[in-house]
Amino acid sequence: MSTLANHSFAKMNGIGNEIVVVDLRDSAATITPDEARAVASPAGVPYDQLMVLHAPRVQGTSAFIRIYNNDGSEAAACGNGMRCVARQVFEETGKNALTFETRAGLLNCWQGPSPDLYTVDMGVPKFGWQDIPLAEEFRDTRYIELQIGPIDAPILHSPSVVSMGNPHAIFWVEDIHAYDLERFGPLLENHPIFPDRANITLAHIVDRDHIVMRTWERGAGLTKACGSAACATAVAAARLKRTGRTVHMTLPGGDLTIEWRAQDDHVLMTGPAAFEFEGRFDPALFANVA
Repeated sequence: MSTLANHSFAKMNGIGNEIVVVDLRDSAATITPDEARAVASPAGVPYDQLMVLHAPRVQGTSAFIRIYNNDGSEAAACGNGMRCVARQVFEETGKNALTFETRAGLLNCWQGPSPDLYTVDMGVPKFGWQDIPLAEEFRDTRYIELQIGPIDAPILHSPSVVSMGNPHAIFWVEDIHAYDLERFGPLLENHPIFPDRANITLAHIVDRDHIVMRTWERGAGLTKACGSAACATAVAAARLKRTGRTVHMTLPGGDLTIEWRAQDDHVLMTGPAAFEFEGRFDPALFANVA
């Protein structure tokens, strides 16, 4: 029987990014891709990301977090999901600052600057073509040669690329709603230039303090919010000197504040984390899971 049969979960969201949190810190079991897909099915608890807490592997951390997209693939980073995890563990422990381990590294989380906001230190962005990764060398990743549509009149072109523990491509546009992201997103996510696939964002710079954006999330599809994409977009805009290092980000699901901290280049993401409900997984969800 699946580890998740009858197991408790919390359904949460980070500005519309649908998150399911499962605590397996008292178990040696792990989640399989088939189990992750079963949870995401219409009969289960549909989500953008499944955040699974395992017993800590590093001294001083509260848990090791494995992150699953709704297609069963694993992600190294999910900023909105980390805020949800932080809220859950803060309320459980009474603490207001904790460190978690993810595949992207150690992430510090704290409550503030007000009680309903949570900040995640997403670490240092990477810009090298091998680190993102890209399939071929680009010396300057502020823009790369990539377009979709006719050569002489491309629909989208010249994205900035950044890694926030996962690969991001940001296309700068005047109107984020003028493009069929549900159509172009899968094509760009799976473009050969991205050997590990990529998150695809359309972004419009309103002014030096404000960006609006939409994201097609790798492994999850069109989403109301993607925290790591907001971080990548803010950093990419600052690299182009089109914004400052602290930016107000407007996503379809809500707003985030992103600071690319000058003294150490760490990216801080601040926003809310909403609790929706608790429940237990129906064992029938996993009847066909090996």
